[in-house]
Amino acid sequence: MTDAPESPAGTETPQTAKPASGGARVTPLGIYDKPKPDAITSIEVIAIALSAVWLLGAGIFFVFVSSEPETETESGGLRFLVTMLAIFMPVAMIWVSATAARASRVMREESQRLQSAIDAIRQAYISQQQGMHMRTEPSVARKLDEIAAAARKTETALATFQSRRDERARLAPLAATPQLDDQPVLALGTQASDMVPLLSTDDFIRALNFPETAEDETGFASLRRALKDRSAKQLIQAAQDVLTLLSQDGIYMDDLRPDRARPEVWRQFAQGARGRPIAALGGIRDRSSLALSNARMKQDPIFRDAAHHFLRRFDKTFAAFEPQASDGEISALADTRTARAFMLLGRCAGTFD
Repeated sequence: MTDAPESPAGTETPQTAKPASGGARVTPLGIYDKPKPDAITSIEVIAIALSAVWLLGAGIFFVFVSSEPETETESGGLRFLVTMLAIFMPVAMIWVSATAARASRVMREESQRLQSAIDAIRQAYISQQQGMHMRTEPSVARKLDEIAAAARKTETALATFQSRRDERARLAPLAATPQLDDQPVLALGTQASDMVPLLSTDDFIRALNFPETAEDETGFASLRRALKDRSAKQLIQAAQDVLTLLSQDGIYMDDLRPDRARPEVWRQFAQGARGRPIAALGGIRDRSSLALSNARMKQDPIFRDAAHHFLRRFDKTFAAFEPQASDGEISALADTRTARAFMLLGRCAGTFD
């Protein structure tokens, strides 16, 4: 066993805690060591007392009460056998009962120690998962914030360059360019958003799945391009919010294995179908994730608002994505982390009922 850390003043460490009944000792994780068996317990004391009382009573009975003379050798032998059975059979039954009672007591104690061990392991696992999440979440969020800030700087630089170019064109004398007289000068320049190239389907799908690791350069590149698209950016930010909130309860999309729905069902959803026709989209079967998400939807208004906002953004964005997407692209999008979050929260919100 490893030594536990020192506890604050005024508290009692698990090692110095009073042993439980039966001589059990608590370890730092709350798991009970196997106790040393007691030499004599109350069960044995009671069995000894009952045996002594019975033997004393039987001895008094057969010595002082039974006075008939033995007439034959055969009847005397039979009587001796019956006498021995009458004396020692109850004693044997008393000790069989005592042994059974002690075994039952040992099984109860073992069951309690096993339950304590299981609870301690569960708590340690939950604490470990929460610790891993607290270590990884800030770095991912910080990386996404840096990407968003870089995208805003790029957009601002493009807008500044365009406005300066439009200013120079407006101040230039029209006589210096007579060949452009029949071409009207636009009052407003091209916006920076108009200069951004269209987002490809592959980049859109990869961005909805988010980068796999911190070294996933392709994933971050697709995410940067997707954040320049207004509609994709809104969906990605809404997905990031709900994924962060779900991870606080230990729910991660990589752990979910939803049932796959056919692309035709996804197309029906994009075209406005709701309820039973698209029930196959609610392919999340993990009971613990569903129970935790349902409880959070009812009790946490911030989580509920974020979930409904995410569902609206996914609905609107997927409706625009579906007409030009192939069945393979729809299947690829359905396998992203964002789509899995939609399946989970859609079941909690009753979208597929």
